[in-house]
Amino acid sequence: MNIRNVAIIAHVDHGKTTLVDELLKQSGTFRENETHEERVMDSNDIERERGITILAKTTGVTYKGYKINIVDTPGHADFGGEVERIMHMVDGVILLVDAREGTMPQTRFVLKKALEAKLKPIVVINKVDKEHARISEVIDEVLELFIDLGATDEQIDFKVIYASAINGTSSYSEDLSTQTHTMDPIFETIIESVPAPKGDKETPLQFQPALLDYNDYVGRMGIGTISNGTIKVGQMVSCVRLDGSIKQFRVQKLFGFVGIKKTEIESASAGEIVGVSGLPDIEVGETVCEIGKEEALPILKIEEPTLQMTFGVNTSPFAGKEGSLLTARKIEERLKKELERDVALRVKPNDSESFVVSGRGELHLSILIENMRREGFELQVSKPEVIIKEIDGQKQEPYEDVLIEAPNDTVGAVIESLAQRNGVMSNMTAGETTTKLEYVVPSRGLIGFTNEFIILTKGYGIINHTFKEYGPITSTNVGERKLGVLVSMENGKSTSYALGALEDRGVMFIEPGVDVYEGMIVGENNKDNDLAVNVVKSKNLTNTRSASKDHTVVLKRPRLLTLEYALDYINNDELVEVTPKSFRLRKKILNTELRKKQDARK
Repeated sequence: MNIRNVAIIAHVDHGKTTLVDELLKQSGTFRENETHEERVMDSNDIERERGITILAKTTGVTYKGYKINIVDTPGHADFGGEVERIMHMVDGVILLVDAREGTMPQTRFVLKKALEAKLKPIVVINKVDKEHARISEVIDEVLELFIDLGATDEQIDFKVIYASAINGTSSYSEDLSTQTHTMDPIFETIIESVPAPKGDKETPLQFQPALLDYNDYVGRMGIGTISNGTIKVGQMVSCVRLDGSIKQFRVQKLFGFVGIKKTEIESASAGEIVGVSGLPDIEVGETVCEIGKEEALPILKIEEPTLQMTFGVNTSPFAGKEGSLLTARKIEERLKKELERDVALRVKPNDSESFVVSGRGELHLSILIENMRREGFELQVSKPEVIIKEIDGQKQEPYEDVLIEAPNDTVGAVIESLAQRNGVMSNMTAGETTTKLEYVVPSRGLIGFTNEFIILTKGYGIINHTFKEYGPITSTNVGERKLGVLVSMENGKSTSYALGALEDRGVMFIEPGVDVYEGMIVGENNKDNDLAVNVVKSKNLTNTRSASKDHTVVLKRPRLLTLEYALDYINNDELVEVTPKSFRLRKKILNTELRKKQDARK
């Protein structure tokens, strides 16, 4: 069978997953009577809610006698390691670019990976029907990006297709009147431009997993492209491990990809993308070979984590009230299960009650926390910290490329804030209504910046950042919150009387009638110091009429806490308590007197 293996790469939200939906529909992969949801490739709830792809997904469609395997890649930089490995599974990429936004930081990031892997790109300009689409300018931007990234002459000679994935239309011309309800131009271009896989099915077997998957029935499976030879269910094979040792195992199950389903298959040969199970600890980058003919493929690079935080047992007075999975053993089991499929994650014990979890960024770790919370876990997590490395005898910290688009009247405030976070501006382009800023900022300086950025730009700014490199540590204390917090000094239920009296002190995080405990953070102070407050005080009732006045207190709306906001917000002496029903901020030391003594020592 004729095979083509392609990956779809793009910036977040440029329409990758929607395009894959259309390709599946129009290739006849779904039967007429088969129902499916929008964005079928985003399989977990968080992916659907946020509209982002977290894990790479493989799908297969048949078109005019060709089997086209399409890998939908994550666009977010936190999952960049995955993108890099996928480039080893495919022979071409479809670069998807939004006709209005043009090339963005992640476009640059994913394209760089594809060009380095010497893949043949096809450019699809998506959302051409949007108002303010700048089709010809965007084509120029893409060409500039290719030249900037050192593409070869052959790579620069790319084919362009114009599409509106959401409407299911495409054409070879930027003239909108030529758009018709078909994805044939994309299918035809894949068949013509993307080379067939290079492998030879007559030579000895070589298969290298680039991704991992896990389920409770077959355990861990390696997903990748068969480089050479043929593999069958029940066959005894050798695995050349990362350390060079060899382990033999029997292939228990083989999975192929048809539409969005994994289907069990009996055998597969060179060029096909498959999942292989049978070796419970198979790792990304190992090579599965025929016994006696072991020849390892080059090991794949896995992106190192840049951020770490502590996951611990919930020790607050409310522990066990809202969740069912509370113990260190349960948390450890769950983290180990996550390690089965997420190769960019690292977990090591901290003490008997907590674990240091390292990942590629705040989004990477917050999605793990969110999944655990929905499964019934209660835990407390610390402020994310960057991982400091020793390189050539010198301590170094990670830096990121940051691209910002902000309304012109807010640019001054953004520049001032980034200067305080040790950001260095590399470029500034002023437009009629918005200005584009390019910066290099220490990752430490970006912790907590997103929330501030939203406030500074009144919600109209766009910010994107990708890991750049490790560099010298900047000396100043970057990334700490400037304002203090209001901390409850009592246990009980908050009252509108007490909250009303505290309103001029700062912004509240809670409403009346909420259970609070000593040491819980209930608001933000207007000043830079922490303040112990009583939010459970009620009014002394007398038998005069004014006693009913308490019911008419009109309070300002409290600030709502999301998980990302809470992780960004806390300082090093604070924790986020995460349960299936709530997020609470708290001090590490709950007792007010003990905390005052500790602060005095500082």
